[in-house]
Amino acid sequence: MIRRMMLVVGGWPAQRSLARRRRASLVRVRPALPALCGLLLGAAAAALSFGQANPILGEDTVKVSDHVWAIMGFPNIGIVVGPDATLVVDTGLGPRNGATIAKVAAKLAPNHKLYLTTTHFHPEHAAGEPGFPPGTILIRNQAQQVDMEKHGQEILDRFSSRNAQQKELLAGVKLREPDETFDKERRLDLGGGVTARLLWFGGAHTKGDELIFVEPDRTLISGDVVQNKAVPGISDDGGTPSSWIAVLDQVEKLGALHVLPDHSAIGDGSLVRQERAFIVDLRTRALELKRQGVSAADAGMRLTAEFKMKYPDWPINNLTNFVNNIYNE
Repeated sequence: MIRRMMLVVGGWPAQRSLARRRRASLVRVRPALPALCGLLLGAAAAALSFGQANPILGEDTVKVSDHVWAIMGFPNIGIVVGPDATLVVDTGLGPRNGATIAKVAAKLAPNHKLYLTTTHFHPEHAAGEPGFPPGTILIRNQAQQVDMEKHGQEILDRFSSRNAQQKELLAGVKLREPDETFDKERRLDLGGGVTARLLWFGGAHTKGDELIFVEPDRTLISGDVVQNKAVPGISDDGGTPSSWIAVLDQVEKLGALHVLPDHSAIGDGSLVRQERAFIVDLRTRALELKRQGVSAADAGMRLTAEFKMKYPDWPINNLTNFVNNIYNE
């Protein structure tokens, strides 16, 4: 595809020989490469933004690392492929999306044993499970299963009430029991030295946040715990800002080279430090204002304005909810 784009940019007539076009395109296209790369990166960013707004997942994949692929959308889906088995991380919103993901996984690795895990209990991460084929082995950590049992139907109903499309996608969804639960870690051997470590380090976005670390790739599938310049949010009955920082301290020890968040762009291991630095900065400033007697509502407004200036490349709309979490610790 890139070669075809070069030929179009070079503006060569169709009747010239392919060899001549190839030789000349190397010279004529080179000055345009920075602009072309910028155009492609902009298009990728726009596609990601559209995907996060569109609950219908497609079948296109992006290769994250040697054994990890992603379907970028709402949310980003991780697919980890070993020689013997495949692990899918998250399900999409409802069975239609789950079936799409299962189809993509089967194309990447036909006739593989299929595992499924979920980063947390929210419907775009867990409610597509009925779309996966019989025999899929569903695994999640015990804290997440408690979240699911306490709040699963409640949040399904909440998402269904948002609009007609989500209501249709979630119609009739029944949340089944997992085939396996684990306490803090479950290692999945996918064959050929490829291992997926399913990890629970504590509460952050939710109490049951799960992280997946793929070896030998050193790829982290981070759920909502680590994002790429996205404001953190704590779900109802979730973790706390302090527990989120403690989780990130454990995540940093993994030494990830690649990070696949669930609602933002793919990045490298620096995203972990970036996430921690933002939360620490916001917590420090909020506690300063609290000691000065500033109300949580006023602190939220002040810090929203302050952090928009301090972090201009973050899409910050309102920090009040997270500031409330800090005040309430």
